[in-house]
Amino acid sequence: MSTATGTATENKAEVTLAKVGKPAPDFNLPSTKNMETLGENISLSDYKGKWLILLFYPLDFTFVCPTELTAFSDRLDELNGIGAEVLGVSTDSVHSHRAWIKTPRDQNGIEGLAYPLISDVGGKLAAKYNILVEEANIALRGLFIINPEGILQYAVVHDLNIGRSVDETLRVLQGLQTGGLCSADWKPGQENLKV
Repeated sequence: MSTATGTATENKAEVTLAKVGKPAPDFNLPSTKNMETLGENISLSDYKGKWLILLFYPLDFTFVCPTELTAFSDRLDELNGIGAEVLGVSTDSVHSHRAWIKTPRDQNGIEGLAYPLISDVGGKLAAKYNILVEEANIALRGLFIINPEGILQYAVVHDLNIGRSVDETLRVLQGLQTGGLCSADWKPGQENLKV
């Protein structure tokens, strides 16, 4: 016999929030991978075996966002060179993403973006990463590094006005890839701490 409390608990959808050291929340969302048809979804499993930098940003056609997205795009070869891919995410539609990607950079666009953007229109993925601003249905600036096994290794969240650093992301990624202990201000090429 089921109690009222038991029934309510069974019907309530469980949302697993992202936590460093735990499997990253899965997704399967519309993307700009195919700019012509916008018909290709992207899922976390597409990045199995690679490091993934997941860049959440608030909105297309804003002011700080294009500086971040193009900065990561312009240095994508460096990131790819150490086994990492980049994926941008916002609550905008793929149609908005495509229009923004086709807008020249000198007109506040991100023309030539070298990695895909995914569309989290309902904000469900942003909610799983605990960065959804519900009343506005936008994401805070969240940067998450997921390892090749799908485990979340790094999470940093900024307010809307502050952009993220490609240099710091590269430093952290390379530190994570050493598998060892990295001191404050550790730089690639330096030794890990000995214990």
